[in-house]
Amino acid sequence: MIEEHFTALSQALGRIGSAAPTLRQWGLELSRVLVDGGRLLVCGNGGSAAEAQHLTGELVGRFRNERRPLAAIPLHADASSCTAIVNDYGAAEVYARQVRAHGRAGDVLILLSTSGSSENVVAAAKAAQDIGVTTWAMTGASPNPLAALCDDAIIVDAPDVATVQEVHLVLVHALCLALDEALGVPV
Repeated sequence: MIEEHFTALSQALGRIGSAAPTLRQWGLELSRVLVDGGRLLVCGNGGSAAEAQHLTGELVGRFRNERRPLAAIPLHADASSCTAIVNDYGAAEVYARQVRAHGRAGDVLILLSTSGSSENVVAAAKAAQDIGVTTWAMTGASPNPLAALCDDAIIVDAPDVATVQEVHLVLVHALCLALDEALGVPV
């Protein structure tokens, strides 16, 4: 069973090489947004929320080498806001309402979803587009509603959720590399 998982992961990693140009472009665009005072918002559910927080931690802290902290917010991490929104507006609005509160035209929202169909993540993408926030998705197999809705998406073709999440972490780190490179930080 473990060997099968490793094989599936290796195969999925072998298929994401074509995402390198997209990640470089995202890194370049994100560097412009952050240098100009914009911010990155990130959301996902469950393991994807953990990946979202991992990404923002790398940006507010550092990835490999020293650089200034970058404005990156994991939307699930404010427990009081999340529970108040779920209580008052329902779970589908938990991220969309925060996007409307924190997002500004020109900011970027990265949405992580292994299924690409999580109602609250799709609602966040719609809210972002309504206010002029750029939307990028990392999802599992397509077609899916999130990838179709976003300005750009990287699709991970893998047989199960665990493998998709593992590849998303590789993509998160690759985005950090691309961003640091665009910012002129030694990588």
